[in-house]
Amino acid sequence: MKFEVTILGSSSATPVFNRNPTAQLLNCKDKFYLIDCGEGTQQQLIRFGLKASKIDVAFISHLHGDHYFGLVGLLSTMNLNGRIKPFQIFAPAALMEILEIQFRYSETNLRFEIDFCPITADEPRIIFQNQDMTVETIILNHRIPCTGFKFTEKKRLRKVLVEKLEKDNVAPEYYQLLKKGMDLTLPDGRVLMNEEYTIDSDEPKSYCYCSDTMADGSYLDSIRNCTMLYHEATFMDDMIERANVTHHTTALQAGRVAKDVGAGKLLIGHFSSRYKTLLPLLEEAQGVFANTELALEGITFTV
Repeated sequence: MKFEVTILGSSSATPVFNRNPTAQLLNCKDKFYLIDCGEGTQQQLIRFGLKASKIDVAFISHLHGDHYFGLVGLLSTMNLNGRIKPFQIFAPAALMEILEIQFRYSETNLRFEIDFCPITADEPRIIFQNQDMTVETIILNHRIPCTGFKFTEKKRLRKVLVEKLEKDNVAPEYYQLLKKGMDLTLPDGRVLMNEEYTIDSDEPKSYCYCSDTMADGSYLDSIRNCTMLYHEATFMDDMIERANVTHHTTALQAGRVAKDVGAGKLLIGHFSSRYKTLLPLLEEAQGVFANTELALEGITFTV
C-alpha cells in the first residue's frame, strides 16, 4: 500500500528562488490529500506531474498566508476545469469566510460543493478517518492558533500463507475469512487454525506534520514513536532568539524533538529565505538526529 508524501513547497514566509511556500501532497493507497497550500501550489503540482483533480481533501494548519494563499487559485482552477465532485477542507473556521469573500467579489460560482470542517487548536482530536487511515490534530505553539496533523494507517488484515494453503488444497474463497483472523471448519471436516495459515500484518505507519511552532515540548506526546516526522526548521540555532520571538523552531531543536519522541525519520522544512544554501541546517539537525533529510521540493518520501 502506498503511503508517501511529496514536497511541493519548503520555504517559510516568503518564496525564494527554487523554494515555494509550504505545501505537501500525501498519497495513501492512491488517494491524495493536500497538506497546507502556500502560494503557487497548483503550479508545483503541474511541475511535478501531479493531478489536482485527484485531490479531494485539504488540511490547512493555520491562517498565516504562506500556508493557504494558494487555495483560492487551486479551487478556482478546479472549477474552470469542470470539477463537480465535492472538495473537503479541514481548517480554522475563519478560512471559510475568507474563501466566501474571495469568490463573492470575483463573482466565482463554484460548480462543486465545499465540505468545510472547522478545526480548533485546543486539544488533539481525530478529525478524519476512512478505511485507509486516521487523521488527528497536533496542537502546536505558534503566534496564532495552529495545528499539525498525524496521519496513521489503519491496521491491515492478516496475511495468508498462500503456498501453505495451496499445498493443503484450501480453496481461495476461504482466504478472506482467514485474513479476518477466524479459525475455520471446512465441509470435509478439516479444521484450519488461523495461526497456522496466516501471519500478522505490518504495524501501521504514521506521518506527523508539524508546521509552525516553538519547540516547547507541549506536543511531544502527540508525535511519539511516529514513523516519519516533518518538523519546521525555520532558522539555525544561532538565531534561537529570533525563533523564540516568531514562535518558530531551529534545525537543532527539530533534531532534538525527533530524538526525544523516537521518530524513525525526520524531514526538516519551512526554511527562512535568508538561507541560500540549506546544507548547514541539515548538518545542524543531523548532529542530533542522524536520520534527517531536507524536505526539498519535488522529492517523494516513503513513510
